[in-house]
Amino acid sequence: MKRRVTRPWISSLIRGAFLSWAFAAFLTALALTAVPQWHEWIHPDANSARHECAVTLINSGGCEKIVAAPLAAAPIPVFHFCFVPALHPVWVASPFVSARILEHAPPAIA
Repeated sequence: MKRRVTRPWISSLIRGAFLSWAFAAFLTALALTAVPQWHEWIHPDANSARHECAVTLINSGGCEKIVAAPLAAAPIPVFHFCFVPALHPVWVASPFVSARILEHAPPAIA
C-alpha cells in the first residue's frame, strides 16, 4: 500500500486564503472596468493618459510594449585566431602512482 502524504491544515488554509484574495481582486478589477465611475471614485486621476493600474490594463487589453535597441552588434572579423600552432604531446607523470592511494592492506588483527 502507498502511504498518503498529508499536508498540515494551516498550509491549505493559507493557500485557500491567498487564492480567494487573488480571485476577489481580479473580480474587483473587472467590475471597475465595467463601471468607469467606480474607477474614478477610487483613482481621481483615472482619466489622465499616464494613469496605469490593473483596471486600465484589463480595459486596454495588455501592457504597452517598448521596443529596446538590440544589444548585439555586428561581428567584427578577428584575424589572430586564424593561425593554430602545432601541438606537441608532453608526458606528465600521474601523482597517484607515487602516493598509492588505491592500495589496501589486510587488517592488522586478522
